[in-house]
Amino acid sequence: MAPNAAGPSPRRVAVVGAGMVGLSTAWFLQERGVEVTVYDRRDVAAGASWGNAGWLTPGLATPLPEPAVLAYGLRAVLSPSSPVYVPPSASPRLLRFLAGFARNSTASRWRRAMESLVPINGRALPSFDALTSGGVRAETIEAGSFLAAYRTAEERRVLLEEIEHIRAAGQRLEFEALTGDRARELEPCLSGEVGAAILLRGQRYIDPGRFVHALADSVRDRGGKIRTGEAVEGLRDEAGGVAVRTSGAGSERYDAAVIASGVWLGELAGRFGVRALVQAGRGYSFSVPVDRVPGAPVYFPAQRVACTPMGDRLRVAGMMEFRRPEAPLDGRRIRAIVEAARPLLRGADLDERRDEWVGSRPCTRDGLPLIGATRSPRVFAAGGHGMWGITLGPATGRLLSEMIVTGRRPAELDPFDPLR
Repeated sequence: MAPNAAGPSPRRVAVVGAGMVGLSTAWFLQERGVEVTVYDRRDVAAGASWGNAGWLTPGLATPLPEPAVLAYGLRAVLSPSSPVYVPPSASPRLLRFLAGFARNSTASRWRRAMESLVPINGRALPSFDALTSGGVRAETIEAGSFLAAYRTAEERRVLLEEIEHIRAAGQRLEFEALTGDRARELEPCLSGEVGAAILLRGQRYIDPGRFVHALADSVRDRGGKIRTGEAVEGLRDEAGGVAVRTSGAGSERYDAAVIASGVWLGELAGRFGVRALVQAGRGYSFSVPVDRVPGAPVYFPAQRVACTPMGDRLRVAGMMEFRRPEAPLDGRRIRAIVEAARPLLRGADLDERRDEWVGSRPCTRDGLPLIGATRSPRVFAAGGHGMWGITLGPATGRLLSEMIVTGRRPAELDPFDPLR
């Protein structure tokens, strides 16, 4: 039973954050008859929701702390060209995060975390279908030939073993091992250096910026308010409600509030008992012209580079940079992605880049999101999804809205208690 079970269902709810998680929560609250106001310090999809790879891949939504991360070693993560980068001048807070992250990067903890994600992963694609059938004017695209490509069959063995662990945890994932020649038949954009691949079935993708803006339009069309450029500076739990203090119109009262502010979640949630560290894991992307746009995403796991068709261009994304979210874009990361992808892509002009972007994924030390009630029965957290905020955003919103309105916590949310 959730902490708010004894009280009446809220009629007016404030949501802090206009990314995929916050707007999905607002939309599903509206489905249950709740009036919503969404606040964002910047704009709709201005954070990690805009420039990411846009994959809807519940089959691959796994905990970020994993034994393979530890294999990089200290020398690797301090290199600007490493796909996982930690600045040498790491703050004490970042060092605490990394110590906890390392403790969770064991096989046994990964397996327990994976088992925790399986139930919510199963709600991911049906929740997107609920949005699009309910009036969100955007599409999810079936990824018929979603390929993970490698130079050698030996390199591919790492993902094949991970897939077996994923399936052993109860996650459904269909796949087929391919030769490099067969992979090139499916996706001619793969170069001759690709010698092995894995075809993943049952996954989808979206243009994340376009989808999140369509979601915001639907929230507005159904009577919701979205107040951008208005930072929430504080929440105060009062008798029977929550006072929301903003940088714009002062303070306004709601029956409940949801904190879905990404890497800044802790700034508001800390006073309500949420002690988990939420660290920015910054990802980079850009788009390039390509002779033939692939029909589905292409992934280079050894290089940790993700490629997604976006209209007539290819979005190339990668990097996990543990750094403060407000730090400027570092051109060295872009160049590292370019040099990692260049030998493996054919027909992509990686020197004609547009839309260079960096965004901060909200990461937790145990790799699990923070979803549910805080110490206050009227203040809820929704964040910390790491790389899977797009994939799991609608499922999070659907389950959390049920909890807020009914006072009962869905079983899928049990592992994600923000007070853990």
